[in-house]
Amino acid sequence: MKLDPFYPIVDSLDWLRRLLPCGARFVQLRVKDSGEAELRETIAAAKQLCARAGAQLVVNDYWPLAIDLGCDFIHLGQEDLVCADLPAIRRAGLKLGLSTHDEAELETALAAKPDYVALGPIFPTLLKKMPWAPQGLERIGVWKRRIGDLPLVAIGGLTPERGVEALRAGADSVAVVTDITLNPDPEGRARQWVAALRSLA
Repeated sequence: MKLDPFYPIVDSLDWLRRLLPCGARFVQLRVKDSGEAELRETIAAAKQLCARAGAQLVVNDYWPLAIDLGCDFIHLGQEDLVCADLPAIRRAGLKLGLSTHDEAELETALAAKPDYVALGPIFPTLLKKMPWAPQGLERIGVWKRRIGDLPLVAIGGLTPERGVEALRAGADSVAVVTDITLNPDPEGRARQWVAALRSLA
């Protein structure tokens, strides 16, 4: 399986509407603190938006809703993985991405037979406080050798320039949040990301 190298992570339909026209083709919807009915509507609308744009939607965390709504991809953190019904996810045909931050989490992830593995934070990140030190570019190569043909997603503290370095270090895709959402020109920044990363793909 080949992932698009540009992997924005957003928390609303508004961000999808802004970034899909900029060339985003593999996007994660990570919504927190919403009721189930609202979540269902949001995920269903996100799926439609992505389908119209020829993009792939990844749903963060809410695997039962992703199954019910016929989504293609789910992404889980290690805490979410503990509670997830992996056989049900597989029966539904959902592809599975898993977050990893250290060797123990990588072992746990590989035992679940994911469709891609994410490693982070590569650099210091503004998104949330992390108990892990920045991994650095060298760890990307280590992880890639460990997981073989599985796609590897790099995340955390990345810019277009660092994203290019991450791809050259062995990542297949680069996830980005605040470098776009906190930028004064998010659409322009997204287009910079697309141009920088797809030149190497």
